[in-house]
Amino acid sequence: MNDETLTGPEAAGCPVTGGTDAVRLYGPEAATDPHVIYGRLREKHGSVAPVLLEGDVRAWLVLGYRENRRVLDNPLQFSRDSRIWTDFRDGRVEAASPLMQMVGWRPDCVSQDGEPHRRLRGAVNDSLYAMAGRGIRRHITHFANKQIDAFIDAGRADLVADFAEYLPMLVLTRVYGLAEREGRTLAESSKQVIKGGADALAHNERIMGILGELAARKRAEPGADFASSLIEHGSGLDEEEIVNHLRLVLITAHTTTSNLLARVLQLVLTETSWLSGLVSGQLSLSAVVEKVMWDSPPLAVLPGRFATADLELGGCPVKEGDLLVLGLTAGNHDPAIRPDTAVSVQGNASHLAFSAGPHECPGQGIGQAIIETSVNILLHRLPKLRLAVPPSELTSTASTWESRLDSLPVEFAV
Repeated sequence: MNDETLTGPEAAGCPVTGGTDAVRLYGPEAATDPHVIYGRLREKHGSVAPVLLEGDVRAWLVLGYRENRRVLDNPLQFSRDSRIWTDFRDGRVEAASPLMQMVGWRPDCVSQDGEPHRRLRGAVNDSLYAMAGRGIRRHITHFANKQIDAFIDAGRADLVADFAEYLPMLVLTRVYGLAEREGRTLAESSKQVIKGGADALAHNERIMGILGELAARKRAEPGADFASSLIEHGSGLDEEEIVNHLRLVLITAHTTTSNLLARVLQLVLTETSWLSGLVSGQLSLSAVVEKVMWDSPPLAVLPGRFATADLELGGCPVKEGDLLVLGLTAGNHDPAIRPDTAVSVQGNASHLAFSAGPHECPGQGIGQAIIETSVNILLHRLPKLRLAVPPSELTSTASTWESRLDSLPVEFAV
């Protein structure tokens, strides 16, 4: 039992997880405007609310900024190891559930805490750092120009489908030592794993097959790439650990960077002051990225943490083995720490977009390099770039974990 004083559901205004008040974080309403759901949950329950994930799986959604930080910063109370998850241990969630692609245990650093996490995380950090120093901006420049070359003569493009959707994965194929032709397949499969649904497992198996072949090839013929660096690292990762870390970095790096790139371009093109500030040099791209990370984090909801004991969080009685999912977007918009979202956040990097604590995203530098380099190239090569539709016509589609811009039609001088 945790040493905090437990308060009952009635005192907290918060029912047990999965009760009759639980709201689905998936389905038609969640896909169109999850902010409405977050607002309704916050009004009714406060900073922590009971929700249902895909398959009506019970969970707590953490809405408050401070509560998110408490969970992220305290792995002794909130573990990433799903093997302690009560609903899974008791058979209420099947191993084949699409949800397990996001919250299930794997032999990777995200699923571990303590010393096992430090060992595996060290291998990932060192390997990513080595890759960042090996001309990654040259790879970004190559693929950004190649993407632009494919549509520049038309004078118009969709900067989601024609640019942001695949560019990060093309860069990752080079960093991994994969063939460029694998890029689109891996990008599509990564998107489907995050999206969930019936096809998530098949897409995950496709990714694992490609990466398993890559690991075997690089063990026989190592090179200056991320896969070879993991294999050769002094931490001594076994075959299963290597392939699962290749999967982890591939899916998270591509999905978050492609989503963030699309949102940065959306902000630049829908608010002319941002574009003029960049062109004139009065604004840096890092300031634009920071604004987007506060307002539209690439992952809206982060999976998942598991309570290691009975405790109280935000007035809710969380039980040992309960699943919690972290509302990064909701936390960034928490009125308790950001009562006026119109106030500038420039210079304030305390957002939740990259998570926090021991499991904070290790690939931030590479993602930032992809966005800053590619946007600079795009603005340089496409003079008089402008949105081809009114901003009000831009739409997004959300899943439990993210909200993705559907398209970004633009016109430019040829």
